[in-house]
Amino acid sequence: MITRLQTTYKGKRVFLTGHTGFKGSWMLKVLSLLGAEIKGYSLSPEFDYNLYNLINGDTLNDSVIADIRDKENLKKAIIDFQPDFIFHLAAQPLVRLSYQIPAETFEVNAVGTANVLDSIRYLNKPCQVIIITTDKVYHNQEWEHPYKETDRLGGYDPYSASKACAELVIDSYRNSFFNPANYGEHAKAIAVTRAGNVIGGGDWAKDRLIPDIVRALSQQQDVTIRNPNAIRPWQHVLEPVLGYLILGEKLFKSPLLYSSAYNFGPHLDDAMPVSAMVDLAIKAWGSGNFKNTFPGHQPHEAGLLKLDINKASLELGWNPKYNAQTAINKTIAWYKNYITDPEEVINFTENQVKDFIEQ
Repeated sequence: MITRLQTTYKGKRVFLTGHTGFKGSWMLKVLSLLGAEIKGYSLSPEFDYNLYNLINGDTLNDSVIADIRDKENLKKAIIDFQPDFIFHLAAQPLVRLSYQIPAETFEVNAVGTANVLDSIRYLNKPCQVIIITTDKVYHNQEWEHPYKETDRLGGYDPYSASKACAELVIDSYRNSFFNPANYGEHAKAIAVTRAGNVIGGGDWAKDRLIPDIVRALSQQQDVTIRNPNAIRPWQHVLEPVLGYLILGEKLFKSPLLYSSAYNFGPHLDDAMPVSAMVDLAIKAWGSGNFKNTFPGHQPHEAGLLKLDINKASLELGWNPKYNAQTAINKTIAWYKNYITDPEEVINFTENQVKDFIEQ
């Protein structure tokens, strides 16, 4: 698979927003192994301890530390770089934080996406654009039915709604300026990806399950969980990252066929309750306990969400490689390696990437 993807990405110019974040850092590492010439655009890493610095991210790309809401600066960075591909990952990615900063969440996620798309109106060359939203863009009715790409979009909380707004922005630009029917004139192909809850090494965000588990277990404390019965489509971060790259490959070869939305999630039997995820993580760690907390009032979070991934499977040939147990084991192994030997984590991360892609 590495050799195949290198045929598409080696020597190509890839503009990557959100490159200092958790998922963006994994994306950066994979693209660098494929031989891409990368320009990143993002805010500085949120924490002093972060995956971007652990993988020596500054050596892997031309890094621009800036805000996606700075339209003119973003436009200049894109036009100066003349990218062949754009992967737009920059976002305010946290549901609970979106209740504290709702307006900023809408600005970053919806207006930031508009700024990316507006910038490429001035790019006079072919470019494949892959925009990452989320599984939470769907109007969630808390049912067993797995959501398809054609299902209604919506959003209860500001984060989910902001991402649904971003999808409306994408549709508008794709219809108005980058219509596939006029591809010969603008030469821009735009696709959207919706991924489930991702886990993997190097995530230290507050109020996300795996970072909370690792913080507790490493301090020999009980893991506390808010919504033990909430069911999520958990997957290792490399699953959607590989999906994004395969989609970019398809767009590059046949831009008119793949300019649409794709779900990337686990198989349906790997969607599991939070309590089951925590139990598997504790077993992988080798010790620990968890307890449920039931605060009287907390922000609304979805209780049940599943994705239908048949379109990605049939059209892209993408399928999950890890089941939930393996994804958890790989994730916990990364954190244990980091705690034991942080200087070795760069090699450990690279080996996880290579092993995953070549499976």
